[in-house]
Amino acid sequence: MIEAAELAELRAFAVDAARAAGRITLAAFGTALPFDTKSDGSPVTDADRRAEDLLRRRIAERCPRDGVIGEEFGVTEGGSGRRWTVDPIDGTTSFDHGVPLYGVLVGLLDGDEAVLGVIHLPALDETVAASAGGGCAWWRAGAAPEAARVRPTDRLDRALVLTTDLTRIEDPGGLAARAGRLRTWGDCYGHVLVATGRADAMIDPRMSPWDSVPLLPVVEEAGGRFTTLDGERRSAAGSALSTNGPLHRELLDLLGTPGGARA
Repeated sequence: MIEAAELAELRAFAVDAARAAGRITLAAFGTALPFDTKSDGSPVTDADRRAEDLLRRRIAERCPRDGVIGEEFGVTEGGSGRRWTVDPIDGTTSFDHGVPLYGVLVGLLDGDEAVLGVIHLPALDETVAASAGGGCAWWRAGAAPEAARVRPTDRLDRALVLTTDLTRIEDPGGLAARAGRLRTWGDCYGHVLVATGRADAMIDPRMSPWDSVPLLPVVEEAGGRFTTLDGERRSAAGSALSTNGPLHRELLDLLGTPGGARA
């Protein structure tokens, strides 16, 4: 187990690294960039690769025995029992189209437990960072950091519910009929909105570890709840549901997932 003081230092390190990677992405943001297509059909640019390379080098210098799991360069094994996850540009479609709702993600697994998460939104100059037991801090452009907190909405018909892509939800019509508002402010930005009390739930039917590991500490330390769409409290899983807490079970039931009955 990582001591609280060390975890606080690692969080500060991760925030600094994420912001440095964000500066690399900003240098290319809003320009017409050539890109390659990965095996899953998603685009990747040189900015993705350079930003992830910086994150990996920073981690290797600060924590040489730790492993790394990254979107662009795969897995680097370590011997400490700790693994960092890095996603240099979460929301590549937004990035490629000049939309500022993309982020740099950094997470830390201690064994199988997600203990640290940073989400930096370079084009918005906004950051949230959390560590287990250490709360969730929220930095906005030109403002002192404040505590991030979910909002206490307890009725779905008064809630703002988000998702990255409606086409991946089994019954989007049912969700739209029940939610107060349904918007597709997606990728990591949607989870940031939940953690900072600007939305009530975010649904992500398809996730990779580098997407999801930072989210669990961010959402939980802000007072919310984070599970898979099966209702399991797991960070490195294939789906994600972030909520303010009171709406979690109802959303799992509505989405028709097995965890709805037991969450």
